Amino acid sequence: MVEQQTKQVFTTGEVARVCKVSQQTVIRCFDSGKLQGFRVPGSRFRRIPRDALMRFMKENQIPLDQLDSGKKRVLVVDDDEAIVDMFSDLLARDGRFEIATAKTGYEAGIITEKFRPDIILLDFKLPDINGNAVCRTIRANPTYEHIKIIILSGVADPEEVEELQSSGIDDFIRKPFDIKIVIARMTELLSMN
Repeated sequence: MVEQQTKQVFTTGEVARVCKVSQQTVIRCFDSGKLQGFRVPGSRFRRIPRDALMRFMKENQIPLDQLDSGKKRVLVVDDDEAIVDMFSDLLARDGRFEIATAKTGYEAGIITEKFRPDIILLDFKLPDINGNAVCRTIRANPTYEHIKIIILSGVADPEEVEELQSSGIDDFIRKPFDIKIVIARMTELLSMN
């Protein structure tokens, strides 16, 4: 498989994955002239050169690092520094992830906007708001529909877990947890297996 770092021409499906939008959105942008490229002679297929894709991403404030790294982006949101450090260290050593961290729900919102994570590991009890409020805010924004959310908590009772599931989480893992299980669930949700 050719790495995205060296790839010079992209399909509309590849552009959709890099930009985290639907393939239809990419096709509409191509057909309207907002995204430059060319059609493969004798077919309906569209191709987007790397420089045109980079220009499009800059114009639309889409971070370029997904194009370059190919790594999955993880936002760890927890006010427990030991947990944040543990995830940061283990995920960095794993090599397949790029990590950002936040200690509050407010910080999580700001960092989600800039970092555009693929998955969020979210503590339920944060200093400012609880995890389901963060989850509802993210789920209310169609730009973030691709983001997977795993709530990590040792204090949620069964009703709260039900409420979390209705607010749009992808999984709930009770603390204390086995880090291998969390990483396995992350890779499963992100289709990395």
